[in-house]
Amino acid sequence: MIFLDAAATTPVRREVLEAMWPYLTGEFGNPSSHHSLGEAAATALAGARAATAQALGCRPGEVVFTSGGTEADNLAVKGIALARRAADPRLDRVAISAVEHPAVEESARYLERVHGFAVDVIPVDRFGQVTEEALAAALQSGTALVSIMYANNEVGTVQPIARLAALARAHGVPFHTDAVQAAGWLPLDTGALGVDALSISGHKLGAPKGSGALFVRGRVRVEPLVHGGGQERGRRSGTENVAGAVALATALTLPREPAGRVAALRDGFIDAVLAGVPGALLTGHPTERLPSVASFCFPGTSGESVLLELERQGIICSSGSACAAGSDAPSPVLLAMGIEPEVAQTAVRFSFDSTVTAAQLQEAAAAVRTAVGSVRSLGTPSTG
Repeated sequence: MIFLDAAATTPVRREVLEAMWPYLTGEFGNPSSHHSLGEAAATALAGARAATAQALGCRPGEVVFTSGGTEADNLAVKGIALARRAADPRLDRVAISAVEHPAVEESARYLERVHGFAVDVIPVDRFGQVTEEALAAALQSGTALVSIMYANNEVGTVQPIARLAALARAHGVPFHTDAVQAAGWLPLDTGALGVDALSISGHKLGAPKGSGALFVRGRVRVEPLVHGGGQERGRRSGTENVAGAVALATALTLPREPAGRVAALRDGFIDAVLAGVPGALLTGHPTERLPSVASFCFPGTSGESVLLELERQGIICSSGSACAAGSDAPSPVLLAMGIEPEVAQTAVRFSFDSTVTAAQLQEAAAAVRTAVGSVRSLGTPSTG
């Protein structure tokens, strides 16, 4: 089996398991308890927070541990927008890009539905990028928050986050970025990026599912979504997942293969697919994309049929976001990029981690050629 669905999840790395194991066994204390077991847990939690902060270029007090990227996105979008409107009722708008992960989009729609916010959707170009002009047109006097993802989970397009964040800052608007897919591949220095909030998830990095974090710049107020004992400086109540925090911090600090090496392998794979499959369409930006993602549409097929054929050949990949599992509707990301619905339904995404080899991708490219040819020969309709 060749696993090319790393954008959905990654296996837990051995170093991460070894680092977190003590806090699942003997060192099982509650970090809020005032005895030796609790103090040991609190020390481990503080160490994980410091390591995570170093990876993000921020202060430890600006790190909120969460259950993953979805919770971090919810806390950023809802928490910052609600806190800003509480301070100034005129701030009743949020701006998001047209290609956001559902965790951001649905959080914005919740604010619209339940709290009366207006949601301004920023269009993207045919490569899935937000331009500075498009963001400037969306900013209004009532904008409470801008949220634009760092790198897209379906097509891999990387946004010019530093420039977009600077534009929002010039208008006095906090800027959040979903960096779940970017972590491990792109720089995460929040100071250099100029963002006010940034979300990451452990299971995209080699840590277990259920671990994540949100960076929130110290001056930015956040209305908590979970109330209780006031953990995480009152921003996220509940007994902290010490093992998960240690796992996330460890995964963030592990050495990784140079992104340039993986990008070169990706480009070779893209070239092989485009050369071997007539009519294949690369989606996303041709160069400003994650090193780990190659995404295509194969007109004249069904994406799901191609997936099944590839799996029969031992290639594991996906038709897009794992968070939209069970939906046969065309991808909203591809539609926002101007791709016709019947073509969008033929999408297939290949994503890999830093251990991928040239031989694996050569085998996968050959399998794609065979799979698409087989599906086309059966006359599989391109609409679901």
